[in-house]
Amino acid sequence: MNVKNEMKLEFLSRSQNEAFARVAVAAFAAQLDPTLEEIADIKTAVSEAVTNAIIHGYDNPNETVQIITRIYDNYVEIEVIDQGRGIEDIDLARQPLYTSKPELERSGMGFTVMETFMDELEVSSAPGQGTKVRMVKNISNDTQETERD
Repeated sequence: MNVKNEMKLEFLSRSQNEAFARVAVAAFAAQLDPTLEEIADIKTAVSEAVTNAIIHGYDNPNETVQIITRIYDNYVEIEVIDQGRGIEDIDLARQPLYTSKPELERSGMGFTVMETFMDELEVSSAPGQGTKVRMVKNISNDTQETERD
């Protein structure tokens, strides 16, 4: 299926940029005329993905996190990318309640939340090379096509 629109966003790995990232992605996704619930789902998932990149990807607040958002006819695809430490065991990291930083009192529910609020979730990572989280949210607007090519 053809991309209808695309946005690339890059910002420093600072926790205060998480709110900016989720609002920017939600505003961009609004072109598909999603419901308020769909927008809330997107915001929540982006918030979790960006927070993971900032907290688990880097120790330095001057590194960068990149978001690429693509709009298709009836869904939005969001990639959150860091060039940080990467994930050694993706399956373990995706387990509910697992956290690599228990000293920060993290709940370990980031990937579970992303899976719950999005229709697709893919995680690719390599130690020392960073992580890419790809999420897809189908938009249920009745005036749009209902199948993806």
